[in-house]
Amino acid sequence: MNIFDRWRLSRQGYSDELLSRMKRADIEKVHKLLVDLQVQTEMLTKKDIGAWRMAWQRAIDVQNPNRCALLDIYTDVAIDLHLTGCVGQRKGFVSKRGFKLVDKSGKKNDEVTALFEAEWFDEFVSLVLDSRYYGHSLIQFDVPIEQDGQMQFPIPELVPRKHVRPEYGVIVRNQNDVPQSGINYRDGEFADWCIEVGKPHDLGLYLKCCPSALSKKNMLAFWDGFGEIFGMPIRIAKTMSQDIETRGKIETMLSKMGAAFYGVFPNDTEIEIKESSRGDAYNVYDKRIDRANSELSKGILNQTMTIDNGSSLSQSTVHLEVFENVIANDEKLVRNVVNNKLLPFMAKHGFPVVGYTFEWDDTVVYTPEHIREVERMLITGGYEIDPKYFADKYGIKITGKKDFFE
Repeated sequence: MNIFDRWRLSRQGYSDELLSRMKRADIEKVHKLLVDLQVQTEMLTKKDIGAWRMAWQRAIDVQNPNRCALLDIYTDVAIDLHLTGCVGQRKGFVSKRGFKLVDKSGKKNDEVTALFEAEWFDEFVSLVLDSRYYGHSLIQFDVPIEQDGQMQFPIPELVPRKHVRPEYGVIVRNQNDVPQSGINYRDGEFADWCIEVGKPHDLGLYLKCCPSALSKKNMLAFWDGFGEIFGMPIRIAKTMSQDIETRGKIETMLSKMGAAFYGVFPNDTEIEIKESSRGDAYNVYDKRIDRANSELSKGILNQTMTIDNGSSLSQSTVHLEVFENVIANDEKLVRNVVNNKLLPFMAKHGFPVVGYTFEWDDTVVYTPEHIREVERMLITGGYEIDPKYFADKYGIKITGKKDFFE
């Protein structure tokens, strides 16, 4: 009997209470509420530091905390390419790590580990890591399915953050509803299908990144405006004509030239091209944007040199150690959520994971070049190696040992 047969049998042992909770009517009730949430379009109006402070104040209001305005600002700053790169680098180092499910003796179980080597778990880990940036997150699961002979969850989804009031543990139908009108997701039907990640009052790292990201966005807009005014040479038309109509025609012609290198003007019109001398603006805007990027790197990565240019090997070594500590903390977060929340959640739904623990796999993975170098060192070092190793690995039949000095 394999692990999946045991999964099917385990579902037959559900308690009456759990079976009643898992009735299709209850599941559909949970789904219906999430579908009926009055999700509204993100507000993409121009944001500034004042709007950020007001949104922050609303999010920490004791009586009626509401993160909607703050989440709109998060959406605005999350498209910053430098910030995207920082977040992608940090998440990528965790997502690429190997893992294993081990029993109490520390031995890896390949069948249990295979349950997690699926798209649903990759998405779950991504959502867990997102909680670092957005703060508290509520992840919803669907009924387990069987796919290609393996039991697994469908892709989990994030309950829209604007409808979650973690301070009260409720979901509200309309994002501006008061918490008292919400539905408790920590008890009842929702508790069997949702996993919380992050502390109720956690607003995430994006809160600290907003000032630098907003300032950078506005500075880029100012620079664009400056470029429109001073980026092209100034064209000056001089005429001796006193006729208002003629002057109007010249002005119209100048305005319609655009980027054209020619123009048609009345006789006796002199056109002067005057280059802009405001070169100092480059330093003003560029240095401010660099400073904003540096602050964003420190906020997400706790250092700058793993994504920005460095100045020395010794400094880069220190920055790399700091970055490794950041990644280690993210790995710890994922490990704790999986062991303390996901595994009990899966066991409740009949997955055979009781008695197993999630661990990151620190086994060194060697490239073919590394393996060949190790083999060479062992052979030339005088160590005896079982010929069966080479026969099995390279498919070469070894009939005996030849003396090269015969």
